[in-house]
Amino acid sequence: MTTPALEALPRELLVVEGARQIRDGDLVIVGTGLPLLAATLAQRTHAPGAKLVIESGVMFPRVVPTPVSVVDPRLMHGASRHGSLFEALGGLVQRGLVRTGFLGGAQVDEYGNINSTWVPRSNGERIRLPGSGGANDIASHCRQVVVLTDHERRRFPRRCDYVTSPGFLSGPGARAEAGLPPLAVKVVTDLCVMEAEDTALAVTALMPGATERAVLDNTGFVPEFSPSLTTVAPPAPEDLRLLREELDPACVYFPERKSR
Repeated sequence: MTTPALEALPRELLVVEGARQIRDGDLVIVGTGLPLLAATLAQRTHAPGAKLVIESGVMFPRVVPTPVSVVDPRLMHGASRHGSLFEALGGLVQRGLVRTGFLGGAQVDEYGNINSTWVPRSNGERIRLPGSGGANDIASHCRQVVVLTDHERRRFPRRCDYVTSPGFLSGPGARAEAGLPPLAVKVVTDLCVMEAEDTALAVTALMPGATERAVLDNTGFVPEFSPSLTTVAPPAPEDLRLLREELDPACVYFPERKSR
């Protein structure tokens, strides 16, 4: 049996820690990619009663590995309903019924705002990204948003070039002034976990093997480090087995595993 702290890849650590944010019985909205992998892992381990909602309108599926889009039939297995975007976002998210939303993005700034719309090129032109989809609805109406992303300096500017999905906008109190409900933001990267509730993001935990220096070197703003800074627990052997042998055996989401 392998030693998980030594054998887990950085993005596997990210997915496992993302899965830990889901409690048994939670109603969670996810898209494809690492968020879906994290939610499926949670359902197969500590949160069998978690109910997944897919932005495309699939309600409460038991996902069959490994879907590659929100309309992949493997994402629809065992669902209670094959509904619509309107039902998922309007009927559940906008009514405040979904506790946790998983998001990604090209940029996350110090106040937890997310940009998935465009980023500038070095010559001043813009690179168009996929856009909001349901991300703005999720960030505006869920009680908790979990962002899963690689930790690179370009992904963590002090201010997003464009705010697709609101965190705390310009700072404390701005979200309430905009008429948005309270929100807890948790950003899980391959280096650390950052958290905030109407404040700037602060580092509350480091990934195994990561250092404060590595976080600072790869962040475009200077985050506070919690006085009670901890280290994320490594994955259990069963978590890694599920990820590698059942949930992503073809390395669709972890192509870096092929070289090991």
